[in-house]
Amino acid sequence: MKFTKLALLATAMAAAPYAANAQDVGATVFGNDDAAIGTVTTNDGSVVTVDTGKHKAPLPANLLAEREGKWTVNATKAQIDQMMDAQVAAANEARDAALIEGAAVMSADGQPVGTVYTVDTEDMVIIKNDAGIITLTRDSFAADANGALIVLYSAADIASNTTPVPEGAEILTPAQARAKEAGAGAGDEAEAEM
Repeated sequence: MKFTKLALLATAMAAAPYAANAQDVGATVFGNDDAAIGTVTTNDGSVVTVDTGKHKAPLPANLLAEREGKWTVNATKAQIDQMMDAQVAAANEARDAALIEGAAVMSADGQPVGTVYTVDTEDMVIIKNDAGIITLTRDSFAADANGALIVLYSAADIASNTTPVPEGAEILTPAQARAKEAGAGAGDEAEAEM
């Protein structure tokens, strides 16, 4: 009797890794329309990330099922891409609302790294702190669940890439410097015509 229970337990344990690894990296996931949705890029056991070609969509592992030898999810590629488009748009909207001059900036590891000094028309952002400035793109930022602005780098990354600024120096993004130079050039031309 004990042998039978052990044999059943061993069989169940042997089958469990197969189920957990069913959505192996590289496996193709199909939609309810039998068309390929994408390829598994990661699987941590609870979330399976599927690259649709447009997005890396995190799908709860329990939503995937094996059907006729294929791993499927009860949605189409278009539905998953639309869902991800909406999530990206909402995240960008929240980021843009938080990304204003004077906003406090936290690092990805939860440390304060300065404040937004300026945001230009070409989506370049300057963070200023006691050690100097760092220029990053708008895509380097996100808003957390509370709407606070975070930069997608660690405090150490920010610190190691911060440039000291001499006292009294004018701080401009490249686009702001070009606009100022163009404005000064136009003013010089107007004076020359007089």
